[in-house]
Amino acid sequence: MDRIDYDILSSLARDGRLSYRDLAERVHLSPNAAAERVRRLLASGAIRHIRATIDPSSLGRPLEAMIEVKLQAETAATEFEATLRHMPQVVSATLMTGSYDYAVRVACTGRDELVQVTEALRQRSGVRETYTRLVLREVELGFV
Repeated sequence: MDRIDYDILSSLARDGRLSYRDLAERVHLSPNAAAERVRRLLASGAIRHIRATIDPSSLGRPLEAMIEVKLQAETAATEFEATLRHMPQVVSATLMTGSYDYAVRVACTGRDELVQVTEALRQRSGVRETYTRLVLREVELGFV
């Protein structure tokens, strides 16, 4: 990967809807050369997905939180992840090292729903402990 590849990744991380022409202008290539590099980055796995980022507040879920989760010793990660897939408030989950096993990002209609989500995690999915923090603002910085 060279500097142009990193510039392409950075541009697409900020706006995945860029046309090849606009992307080419940003990285000083022809549109065909930019398209070929994007295809190569996709094929190599450097670009995993090109997708829309949804604003949960526009869908009636303005309260976002990070719930750090510590699993019970007998709970398998795959079992916990299967439970999360059935919870519509869960935006993402990341398996982590450290004091907690997962960081779960949720989007809720309000505080009452956040309490319900936290209680559901504790009751149904082999969770031993949670630590919840509200998301105040997210700063998107792109890739590089």
